[in-house]
Amino acid sequence: MAIPKRKGRITTSSRIYDTLRQDLVNGRFEAGEKVAISALKQQYEVGLSPLREALNRLAAYGLLIQENQRGFRVPRLDREELDDVSGMRRELECMALERAIHHGDAEWESEVLAAAHRLKRADLAPEKVDEWEQLHGRFHRTLVAPCGSVWLLRFIEQLHDQFDRYRRMAPEIPETRRVLDAQHEILVELALKRDARGARELMDDHIRRSYEVALGGSSLGRVNR
Repeated sequence: MAIPKRKGRITTSSRIYDTLRQDLVNGRFEAGEKVAISALKQQYEVGLSPLREALNRLAAYGLLIQENQRGFRVPRLDREELDDVSGMRRELECMALERAIHHGDAEWESEVLAAAHRLKRADLAPEKVDEWEQLHGRFHRTLVAPCGSVWLLRFIEQLHDQFDRYRRMAPEIPETRRVLDAQHEILVELALKRDARGARELMDDHIRRSYEVALGGSSLGRVNR
């Protein structure tokens, strides 16, 4: 699988980093699997130097484990880690949303509406899972974008990726999905009304429900394998 080309001066290492990052989050590698560099070179049609640079970055990011003299491995799934990631998401993302509502301007409001509209349209095409996941992530990033802290946004992005490793293993639960989809619309309404407290409470519940999906989908036995 060749690395998709993009406009602009993006290095090969950056492209392979982005591609591998999405594949790891999407569960295209087994938890605990040893990553064979030779196989990755062939699969992604990339040279050794940019590939190693990307793998080192992914290890620093937490989506790979670097083993001394033995290459890289996909992290195993662990209940305690899922609990930790979910708890930190509730704390940081709720705080960021509250700040964003206080600082967001009219342009932010229009961007939130646009992101919500695209996500709602994707809800109507459940077969396009990858597109929905991209728009879902963009929606959540847009909501908290004007929180005023670059580091807070970085931490939230990293937590989203770690959380999604578990969530995307879960089987579809239509009734829960409908509740979560409806909450997206309500979050927009609360944000536009500048109801920071209500939005924060709903976001906390939204993440908690998503956690229950991820936990139930992976089951405790499989999460600790």
